[in-house]
Amino acid sequence: MVDVARVAGVSLKTVSRVVNRKTGVHPTTAQRVRVAIDQLGFRRNAGVDDASRDLSTGTIAVVTEDMGNPFYSTLICAVQEVARRHDRQVLAASSDEDPVRERELILDFCSRQVEGLVVVPAGVRHGYLVPQIRAGAKLVFVDRPAGDIAADTVLVDNAGGVAVAVRHLARHGHRRLAYLGDARHIFTAAERLRGFREGCSGSGLRFDHQLVAMGPHDQWSITAALRHALRRAAPATAIVTGNNRITVMVLRALAEWPDQPALVGFDDFELADLLEPKVSVIAHDVAALGRAAADLLFARLNGEDSRPHRLTLPVRLIARGSGELRP
Repeated sequence: MVDVARVAGVSLKTVSRVVNRKTGVHPTTAQRVRVAIDQLGFRRNAGVDDASRDLSTGTIAVVTEDMGNPFYSTLICAVQEVARRHDRQVLAASSDEDPVRERELILDFCSRQVEGLVVVPAGVRHGYLVPQIRAGAKLVFVDRPAGDIAADTVLVDNAGGVAVAVRHLARHGHRRLAYLGDARHIFTAAERLRGFREGCSGSGLRFDHQLVAMGPHDQWSITAALRHALRRAAPATAIVTGNNRITVMVLRALAEWPDQPALVGFDDFELADLLEPKVSVIAHDVAALGRAAADLLFARLNGEDSRPHRLTLPVRLIARGSGELRP
């Protein structure tokens, strides 16, 4: 508060009134104080009660896209498993794939003095975190990298996994493949589309952009994309899907389809091995992803100060039947 008062050119009492949202400060002066706070990278500690007791000591936070998605709930549980070994509690919240919401959540967690954050980023601009990092905040990005800052990151082999799916389908006689992925601006979606291109090139298949449908998707758009791909004069005979939710929507749309195309989905999902045919997938260990991110975070909290790490975890093909159907 002394630093803020000096930069803003006001008294310590004025800073106190602004920080604690008291009346009696001219709006122009209050704005000057808030600008100084932002410039210095400080955040009001929302986790301190009237007795000045920090309620959030021993807490880390996880910000994901959607806690309702089994992928992210598994990731959160894995982070919690590691946190428990370090005697920490975990707070979690969903950004709903909204960069503005993501920023609000991260800065709010920082204001509550969490010790560190594991973040699945929705946006690609994270320069706003520089003051927080300089002030000592520890962050690890998982599933997608941060934008415009260097930070610890844990990913899976997105491009390599989809390329494996394409080569597998090509070995089973498929020459016309359709790809249904998430929105192009999402890192994982862009990487998986790149893997589809590279898989086609490496297998001697023609990449046909008319057989590619990128999201965001709902059931209606998935059904329309399948009709477009499967009812052409030269239809696709196999489908690669970019994530577990798209795979499930494809299966719903194909339930009444007369001739089932081959299918390989990215991400395993519950009951995939009980359907008929059983669903072939590119799987990766989501729990390992969460544990790796949490281990990196606690290494930082314990004093590691090396350059940012970038870990890429492997994926594997699980051939269950749907990816082995012949044209």
